[in-house]
Amino acid sequence: MNILAIGAHFDDVELGCGGTLGKHAQQGDNVYVFVATVSGFANQYNHEVRSNEIALEEAEKAMKILGVTGLICGKFKTLEIEFNDTLNIEILKVVEDKKIDLVYAHWSGDIHHDHHAVAKASLHSCRHVPRLLMYRSNWYHSPLDFKGNFYIDITNTWSLKAQAIAAHESEMQRTGEKWVHFFKNEAENAGQRIGVKYAEVFEVVKWLET
Repeated sequence: MNILAIGAHFDDVELGCGGTLGKHAQQGDNVYVFVATVSGFANQYNHEVRSNEIALEEAEKAMKILGVTGLICGKFKTLEIEFNDTLNIEILKVVEDKKIDLVYAHWSGDIHHDHHAVAKASLHSCRHVPRLLMYRSNWYHSPLDFKGNFYIDITNTWSLKAQAIAAHESEMQRTGEKWVHFFKNEAENAGQRIGVKYAEVFEVVKWLET
């Protein structure tokens, strides 16, 4: 099976569905990741927090940990990405070139500007993919409710997810490892609801059984 995870930035798919991607890789699936932006950014005082080069280097380490088959990098600028045909075409090319069977995409209710734009583009460009699940990759509040209704047991791949998150050393320095603690708690809570140690939960857009 050919799997595609779509993220706005390097680190999004690791946070939102890293355990699941590691599980797919262990099962022998072809796992591709498309990241739309170059992912470097500055803070509100215009001080560089992470360069594009460091972001890519850290992402490549994370992908190796998860067993990803191929990392496909867009060239859009961080915080400037928009839902338009330029983005749609980039995603559609990947879907068609890799003959994707299942997509993991940002949740469409995410209030982060880049996440929301990429989520809409994913829904548009993956309209012919038979299976599409949406993930959450941050802790922002939204006026919409995330309808988590599809669970995947990541008990055996949580450690890979944690290692992949930690590979983003520049972000770990910024967050003080809050990411790992937050998403571990999320995985434990999701696992508790379905009777396993760790799980990732998704909102189903469509799921075709054949």
